[in-house]
Amino acid sequence: MIASRTPVSLHSLLVAGGHGKRCVAGAGGRKRGRVQRRHLTQALESFWRHAPRPAPPAAAARGEANRSWQPPPLENPAFEEYYKEQRIVREEEWDDFISVLRKPLPATFRINASSQFFKDICSKLENDFKRYLESEVSDEYGEDAIRPLPWYPGNLAWHLNFSRKQLRKNQALESFHEFLKHESEVGNITRQEAVSMVPPLFLNIQPDHHVLDMCAAPGSKTFQLLEMIHQSKEPGLLPRALVVANDVNAQRCDLLIHNMKRMCTANLIVTNHEAQNFPDCRIANDLSEIYKKDCKPQRLEFDRVLCDVPCSGDGTIRKGHDMWRKWNSGMGNGLHLLQVDISMRGIALLKVGGRMVYSTCSMNPVENEAVIAELLRRSGNSVELLDVSNELPELVHRPGLSTWKVQDKGSWFQNHDDVPCDRKNVILPSMFPSNNSIQEGQSVCDDIEVNTDGISNSNTTKHSDSTPNSTSSNFPLHRCMRIVPHDQDSGAFFIAVLHKLSPLHECQMVEVTKTEVLDDDESLEEQKKISIDAHTSEDSNLTEVALVTDDVKNDQAESGNRMNKLQDQCKWKGVDPVLFFRDLTVIKSIVSFFAINISFPLEGHLVTRSADPNNARRIYYVSKSVQEILQLNVEVGEQLKIASLGLKMFETHRSKDGCPCAYRLSYEGLPLLLPYISKRILCASPNDFLRLLQYRTVNFAHFINARFGEEAASLIPGCCVVILREGHQNLDLGSITMDPTTIAIVCWRGKATLNAMVSPPDRKELLERITQRFGLKALRVEEENPRRQN
Repeated sequence: MIASRTPVSLHSLLVAGGHGKRCVAGAGGRKRGRVQRRHLTQALESFWRHAPRPAPPAAAARGEANRSWQPPPLENPAFEEYYKEQRIVREEEWDDFISVLRKPLPATFRINASSQFFKDICSKLENDFKRYLESEVSDEYGEDAIRPLPWYPGNLAWHLNFSRKQLRKNQALESFHEFLKHESEVGNITRQEAVSMVPPLFLNIQPDHHVLDMCAAPGSKTFQLLEMIHQSKEPGLLPRALVVANDVNAQRCDLLIHNMKRMCTANLIVTNHEAQNFPDCRIANDLSEIYKKDCKPQRLEFDRVLCDVPCSGDGTIRKGHDMWRKWNSGMGNGLHLLQVDISMRGIALLKVGGRMVYSTCSMNPVENEAVIAELLRRSGNSVELLDVSNELPELVHRPGLSTWKVQDKGSWFQNHDDVPCDRKNVILPSMFPSNNSIQEGQSVCDDIEVNTDGISNSNTTKHSDSTPNSTSSNFPLHRCMRIVPHDQDSGAFFIAVLHKLSPLHECQMVEVTKTEVLDDDESLEEQKKISIDAHTSEDSNLTEVALVTDDVKNDQAESGNRMNKLQDQCKWKGVDPVLFFRDLTVIKSIVSFFAINISFPLEGHLVTRSADPNNARRIYYVSKSVQEILQLNVEVGEQLKIASLGLKMFETHRSKDGCPCAYRLSYEGLPLLLPYISKRILCASPNDFLRLLQYRTVNFAHFINARFGEEAASLIPGCCVVILREGHQNLDLGSITMDPTTIAIVCWRGKATLNAMVSPPDRKELLERITQRFGLKALRVEEENPRRQN
């Protein structure tokens, strides 16, 4: 077309048109003339459509503005003044610190060690991409363009010498970028900021632990917790541990649920509560009764609590450049009390002997050390602050501050007595390092000795100078951990690990009322936006808009015998009920159709979210630990607002092929159930397995191995499982299904075809694994379509 060539003038078009008219004389001239006039008309229309036109004055002004637009400056005098005054780094390293903050943050990701293809991904990184990147981009990004993070166990976390933006823009990195996107989509890797991976590591999770993630969305740390509890499980067995992931906002819960689907787990419950008012589902009224009965849970308690609270998020400033513009010291002040209340609730829900990790992606001591000091003040001798610096010796970190100041409206204060009377309701005593905020009934850990002269963390720990002539805290806050960007080319983070020594007193467990400290000239909406992008910036492939508070009404539990009450509806408005699926006729039909071994427990482990359990479209499987919490929740009147739980195991089908079983298997639940199935299993050669994945629907006669097609045709219509035969010819079926490396898919045996029931992302992953492993070529559907063969 004319628009794609050198610009043409209207005069040249008319001249060309004139020559065209003169050449139409003779036989057939009229027809050729009409054709050429039509071409001329089209050319003229194209010319007028694409010719430059004078822009209206307003549009011209906008264009001029766009040409003059410049990215926001990466500076904020108030930010620099604040952190210089707080002395979070030594004066001689300030220039290095601020310089790194202005540089793009390197991209990082983590490999899911519980993934079936974990070894394949590690091999591809080590043998393919690492060598390729070193040869192609080493001049631009250095010799170690990609390398494992030295402090993360098992070389599961990787550091890249380029940012996410550079990863998207650089053509040499295109194939690697596509690899990261796809593996992230299917749950084999998680793209996440390096420092965001640190807090779960300090929880020291064991195989039987119940873990609470209090502020979980968008879910990168929750996914990391699930990786930990699933990493060492045996084939066909669920771990005894579980994770309860909570978030205050319903929309963010949806995002959390979406991201957790990549894991396919029966050991997760997603709840929707204010973290500071998370219910304990207590049955006994007397606390002493809770610890007398060990046979049955009397309240909801956790072995580990991750308290990654909403924060100002200035530790993510290398990724969220808008933080330079919007940062102010009031952001941290406004969140301090909410952070204390959430953390205190976490301690109350923690078992004696349990461990809680408090963390923020903020550098502000008002959100960090001040919160920890207040927790220790309120908890008395029930809680201690642990020194865990030796647990990750390769992680470069610094001790927590023992001295800091509080800024309000440009003024600095060293203690609460100096705060003007009209600001004392905004600037709280707990924000200061002194002990002035001790309230009646609360005690300080007097037996803790603080040696500020010879703090020994790890060999890599560095120290910041104390602010002269300022009040210091009496608590061992040096045991907290600060990660600063220029130590290991990362973001900034704060971590503190607390150990519960004894139950809190009744006065310490008073329900936390909803608290929100607002500046007198700040609106509620402005305060809600304080923590925007704080968690999002940690999670490279997830999206989140953090709201500090949202109204979640926690109704009081009804009295009476609730276990015998019919579960016909959910007490939470707009939330589907969680009902145990107890239709024994359906369960027996499923067990018989697939010959499921009785050693796999189904009764009591199946739930549905349908209001009519007798017509449930989907049936989910829950672990024993999740089942116990569900039963407790029913007994206390559904205090937990459950947004999601369970692993999708069965779902109804609409086939009219005459299948005697009303339900089919779900691909998500197949790895768990496969070792217990002994009927309706087919073993396919790599070529036929590839063929089935490639075309999804294959006629029985079109399989390469005729015997395989005959075996498929011999089955009665309905759901079946197809296993990739990979060196298992001499092994029995039980050995194949128990092998964790076995590749299997759910299929449907139709009237004359076999249909693969696998999602596009999973199909793509399986196609890639099989073609690489066996050196096969995946043909395009356009090249050969068996459905069109004779």
